[in-house]
Amino acid sequence: MSAVELILLQRVEKLGQMGEIVTVKPGYARNFLLPQGKAIRANAHNRERFERERVQLEAQNLKNREEAERLSERMHGLSVILIRQAGDSGSLYGSVTTRDIAEAATKAGLTITRNQVILPEPIKQLGLYDVRVALHPEVAMQVTVNVARSEEEAERQARGEEIGVERDDEPALVEEDTLTEGGVSEETAVEEAPAE
Repeated sequence: MSAVELILLQRVEKLGQMGEIVTVKPGYARNFLLPQGKAIRANAHNRERFERERVQLEAQNLKNREEAERLSERMHGLSVILIRQAGDSGSLYGSVTTRDIAEAATKAGLTITRNQVILPEPIKQLGLYDVRVALHPEVAMQVTVNVARSEEEAERQARGEEIGVERDDEPALVEEDTLTEGGVSEETAVEEAPAE
């Protein structure tokens, strides 16, 4: 398969900046870059068209980037809570996906789509996660996702408390000042001492 030459209409992470002519695999061009309007084929007609429209495209990109930066500043420190069922070990019965995060962020006032949420893999454990949200190809922000079993648990996690399984059968801790050098409490040491 031969590679395809494209003109980028916007910055694409790990590929190039607006206006660059890049060579990519046909599937990447056909399935991602072309349908999403991130690039056009680099033929003679499109090169001329791009040069004519370059100033407008750059101005539009600058305007969109500034809007994204303002939104990022306004929503800085955004935290969303997702209530999920989980087992005793903290493993979720389902997983938290980009769609779940996008819906929660939209309810919190940040209107985004699931395609803007950058999540390397679905979240499958309870806890706090910093998730990257791409507001613009050149502007991203962090959203804290708090995955918990209840609102109270989410509040405790947000305060930094460790959320674990509480069990009644755990032995009570012995205070340090009552331990002897051998690691046995003084009371036990006295009781175990042989009677003379």
